[in-house]
Amino acid sequence: MTGLYYEEFEVGETIEHERRRTISESDNQRFCDMTMNQQPLHLDEEFAGDTEFGERLVNGLYTMSLAVGVSIPETTDGTIVANLSYDDVEHPQPVFHGDTIRVQSTVTDKRETSDGERGIVTMRVEAFNQNDELVCEFERTVLSLKREHAEAE
Repeated sequence: MTGLYYEEFEVGETIEHERRRTISESDNQRFCDMTMNQQPLHLDEEFAGDTEFGERLVNGLYTMSLAVGVSIPETTDGTIVANLSYDDVEHPQPVFHGDTIRVQSTVTDKRETSDGERGIVTMRVEAFNQNDELVCEFERTVLSLKREHAEAE
């Protein structure tokens, strides 16, 4: 377990996640297949070539999912009860096959639950490409274990 307990999150803290991922054509294809998203902008080179982007785009939901996955080891691995919400999702720049994504999470809010046994933590998750362009951002709110209650169990 490498995640943080509720008490270890600090509002205002930015966590630079170590892992990066270069997105392949296969990654995008499999994600679209698994989610039954057959949008030609993601899958059809001829179609996408005639758009303002000039080539296929990586599915935005894959980019968001990747950002969550990259962030887990340093935030919630083994210390989460549940993801509560993903809010204010934006994709300010497109992602293309071959882009390498890095992620950072900034803790924006935290509060104890009414029973005092857990905590709710909100983080602003930002994903950047290899050119340091912001390609995806969103708020992730989680229900987090408190160390004292986790150790008591």
